[in-house]
Amino acid sequence: MNALKNPAHRAWLVLLVATSITWYLGEVGAAGTLAIVAMLVIAFVKGRLVILDFMELREAPRLWRALLEGWLILVSSLILLAYWISLK
Repeated sequence: MNALKNPAHRAWLVLLVATSITWYLGEVGAAGTLAIVAMLVIAFVKGRLVILDFMELREAPRLWRALLEGWLILVSSLILLAYWISLK
């Protein structure tokens, strides 16, 4: 398994599995707060993998990583906040 020694290949495999999980949750009609939070967490992990491995920011200066990961945290938090407000 030489292909899995490459970090981008491992990230790609994780992205495939994560996408399959969210697709499955959508297809079975998973509802409720736990399912929504699980999908948001999976989306966050996928976004972080894309930033670090496919945009190659894992070895980038801290400022670039902080900006992009901060943006991802902000957007994810706002989506979660909007969902929480919609429950009220």
